[in-house]
Amino acid sequence: MGNERSNPARARWARLRFGIVAPLLSAPPEKGELGAAIAALAAKTWKHPTTGEPWRTSAKSIERWFYVARDSEDPIRLLERKVPKHAGTHPGVTPPVEAAIRKLRGEHPRWSYQLVHDNLRALARQGLELGPLPGYATVCRFMKEKGLGKQRKPRSYEQEPGYSRRERRLYEVAHVQGLWHCDFHKHPRKVLTAAGEWRVAVLFAIMDDHSRLCCHAQWYLDWENTEYFVHGLSQAFQKRGRPRSLMSDNGPGMVAAETQEGLERLSVEHPKTLPKTPEMNGKQEVFWGQIDGRLMAMLEGEPVLTLELLNRATQAWVEQEYNREVHSETKQAPLTRWLAGPNVGRSCPSSDELRRAFRMEVTRAQRTSDGTFTFEGVRYEVPSVYRTLVRLTVRVARWDLSSIDLVDPRHGTHLATLFPVDKAKNAERHRRALSEPLPSMIEPGPVGIAPLLQQLMADYAATGLPPAYITHERSSTLEPTDKDVS
Repeated sequence: MGNERSNPARARWARLRFGIVAPLLSAPPEKGELGAAIAALAAKTWKHPTTGEPWRTSAKSIERWFYVARDSEDPIRLLERKVPKHAGTHPGVTPPVEAAIRKLRGEHPRWSYQLVHDNLRALARQGLELGPLPGYATVCRFMKEKGLGKQRKPRSYEQEPGYSRRERRLYEVAHVQGLWHCDFHKHPRKVLTAAGEWRVAVLFAIMDDHSRLCCHAQWYLDWENTEYFVHGLSQAFQKRGRPRSLMSDNGPGMVAAETQEGLERLSVEHPKTLPKTPEMNGKQEVFWGQIDGRLMAMLEGEPVLTLELLNRATQAWVEQEYNREVHSETKQAPLTRWLAGPNVGRSCPSSDELRRAFRMEVTRAQRTSDGTFTFEGVRYEVPSVYRTLVRLTVRVARWDLSSIDLVDPRHGTHLATLFPVDKAKNAERHRRALSEPLPSMIEPGPVGIAPLLQQLMADYAATGLPPAYITHERSSTLEPTDKDVS
């Protein structure tokens, strides 16, 4: 560690002056010998505090410094060079000149200081009454102190309505597994697939915020696919445990219903970065630099790079080098910091529970005729024991329609795994008998008049009114004839 110090000129002058008079303070001369001691000091050569060249001062100055230092509790402060009254001002920048500079900077925010100064001179030559123009150095100092520096070109999202710039601060959580970062990274190097095609691979990686440990990294042949996101995240959970929170951007795989519901069921908070602000996930972005600069650089000499080879090389580099090398910021290896730091992680559930967690919950109506329902064009068969359910609550991952989970809508517990209809198997003539008949299949017996109608007839008779109809004599006394029957 070096001892280099950057001190202002006033402090350097104060140390020099105090060093000159220090012998007079530590060993005061006898009465009548002060003048000779000061003259001896004035005859010496000192090192100039700014230029470093040999320098001498007068006896009168040393005498003044001596009395200031002798009678003060803080001599260093009093021996500093006085700040000039005009410090911080710009005498050459008159109000008309300042207005012209601000106008040029407002119209051209990306102009350099030199270009602003040159155009200021051009305005004066064109007849604009600006008075004596200041020099280039004065214009530079004025613009820097007033915050009129050169601005970068705004990004596309910064020009969108409603965008507001926010301050940026470095942060780090205090516990291991308190926060994970995850993202996808696209590298221009292409890999050879089994079908003989050259395709661009995309890396999905997860990093712990506190320790900087890479929890998992894997290459895929798709860009921010929900299936791949869940696949990589599940492996990170199985390798390192469950974190308390997971930060990602707003990519399609991160905001999918399966991802949101899965993290909720696993009790993992999911904060997302603001749109178009990758610096919020800055630790992950820095990790991509090492992927490109070290890992992929060591694979430059491999002519045929396959996805399997790329993943094997990535796992070896992550586990044997990155996680074991001392981090430049934390001054510890990520693995060492992971093991030493306080850990708030939790154990990972089983593989089946992970698969069931990352599924979105939907409802479908069951066909009472054959006990089936349809999702995404696939028809699924419901066990006979659940044939009385009118609405089915199921959980499904849209990338895997080979099975669907039937769950209890009230408690969310898993009831059964449903599979697509196998028509070939159902073509067999064997059909199982239903254990309990449905209410609609019970044959009604002779029970007489319904209770409601009996009540209505009793109430009607209680009114004392005769029945409101006239009896037909022939129909009430004669038997029906053949003509009537026909």
